[in-house]
Amino acid sequence: MPWPASYYAATANKAPPVTPLEGGIRADVCIIGAGYTGLSAALHLAERGFSVVVLEAERIGWGASGRNGGQLGIGQRKDQRSLEERLGKEWARRLWDLGVESNALVKELIARHAIACDLKPGLIHAAWKKSDADWHRSEVEHMASEYGYTKMRYLTREEIRETIASDCYHGGIYDEEGAHLHPLNYALGLARAARAKGVVIHEESRVTGISRTDPATVKTAKGSVRAAHVVLACNAYLGALEPRVAGAIMPINNFIIATEPLGDEARALIRNDACVQDTKFVIDYYRLSADGRLLFGGGESYSPNLPKDLAAFVRKPMLRVFPQLKDKRIDYAWSGSVAITLKRMPHFGRLEPNIVFAHGYSGQGINIATLGGKLIAEAIAGQAGRFDIMARLDTPKFPGGTWLRYPGLVAGMIFYAMKDRLP
Repeated sequence: MPWPASYYAATANKAPPVTPLEGGIRADVCIIGAGYTGLSAALHLAERGFSVVVLEAERIGWGASGRNGGQLGIGQRKDQRSLEERLGKEWARRLWDLGVESNALVKELIARHAIACDLKPGLIHAAWKKSDADWHRSEVEHMASEYGYTKMRYLTREEIRETIASDCYHGGIYDEEGAHLHPLNYALGLARAARAKGVVIHEESRVTGISRTDPATVKTAKGSVRAAHVVLACNAYLGALEPRVAGAIMPINNFIIATEPLGDEARALIRNDACVQDTKFVIDYYRLSADGRLLFGGGESYSPNLPKDLAAFVRKPMLRVFPQLKDKRIDYAWSGSVAITLKRMPHFGRLEPNIVFAHGYSGQGINIATLGGKLIAEAIAGQAGRFDIMARLDTPKFPGGTWLRYPGLVAGMIFYAMKDRLP
């Protein structure tokens, strides 16, 4: 089965033939899910000498890992001042250090394994409201004084207009350590690197059950894996596989479009070729592709059903930012599910001594999920200190659990979306 139609699927690097699992096999570790978390864990475990099998229900990078906006951030999903207020400065500092490492890890893996994924530098946080611009100015000062991080630069309203051909923004931050990339090709590159280290990957091998034994048995329709350790790396596609943690995450749909190639007009839209994300609760995020298209994510949907016309749905917020594109063709439109948590921080932990999980990246998945895989490998190898920093984060379940969580989310999203529209 091919990947869902998208610009990324249409420009994906060549991948090996699909080999579903058949029969019973053994491994030190069985990983469920071939997204960033699972592939990073597989690669880092193999480098430590573990035998690893990865089971993927569909294709490598099928979920958010192959369909996201391609924006590589730094730090955690929540800003440092929020983490300081919630957790204290010492714990916030530990999370910042891990967040910085996560950004560097992605770049290091791309360089070390020669992953062709169109990596480009620069990320702009664009202030939708004047109060957001004031907050951005103080954030740059705070990060420099308290963390020694000087890679952020405040952009005035005039400077951001010189950089982005839009009148929407009141200011912003340019972060030179941020970056953007082709997310599916990054996932395929991780898989290629993992296979080179001996990892076995079975696609189209949906897991139907996991025994609570030691060693555990992981079953699919046509086979099984007996393993000393099991890693749940399913994120928004966990479904009913593990009810004990499913209620802590909420799968939501994101929508992205890709214009026709814009030629010389492309660079005029974002003059420094950085990726951009704004400060609305229901954010717009966009960047230029390697072949000069605008990739734009945005729009609001409070129904589990997808809009009938995705291209028209996302075109509306795109034209609010770039009305000059009104006559440009939309060549691709797609959706994908990401997993959010109530507090917008990832959910790490253990279910049994031999079953670990990490999910709920809430839109910060490229860097934090890649790091999550590395921390899982450390924990399985007996060095759990850094994994436990993430696992200690309080991640409450959504009210109503897996069955009734959705109505509460809808009410909350409508409230915050309305705030986006206020001056």
